[in-house]
Amino acid sequence: MEISNIIDLETITTDLQAKNKEEALSELAELLLQNGYISEIDGFMKDIYAREAEGQTGIGNYIAIPHGKSDFVNKIGVAIGVMDEEIPWETLDGNGVKGIILFAVGNDNEGAQNHLKLLSLFARKLGNDEVVEQLLQSKNEEEVKAAFVQ
Repeated sequence: MEISNIIDLETITTDLQAKNKEEALSELAELLLQNGYISEIDGFMKDIYAREAEGQTGIGNYIAIPHGKSDFVNKIGVAIGVMDEEIPWETLDGNGVKGIILFAVGNDNEGAQNHLKLLSLFARKLGNDEVVEQLLQSKNEEEVKAAFVQ
């Protein structure tokens, strides 16, 4: 599993206009739906919120990685949103969030394994301050992908 194969330019927005977590997650889920990654928004969102209830997905440095395994996922993928203004989010460092990577992973055994691989791939990248800075300053989809694929 390569990060370059997971990131789809069609599921990236650098113009996320959300004012809160709910709006951000809805906008990103809509991108996943439009591009065939999920079959239904409501069920998928319910699974994401179930995971959110278990603990913070704001990892600090203005980044959140909401995720959860869901039966409504057709194929593994991510939606990435970047915004100019931070929004409130439960985070490890107490800051808000400007960059969101929403994972779409199935709820079967293969999904569970892919879930861990995907989190690990992105966590390694997001542990690098240069990657995070490049991501948050991205002005288009190509720049977002380039931040992760350097």
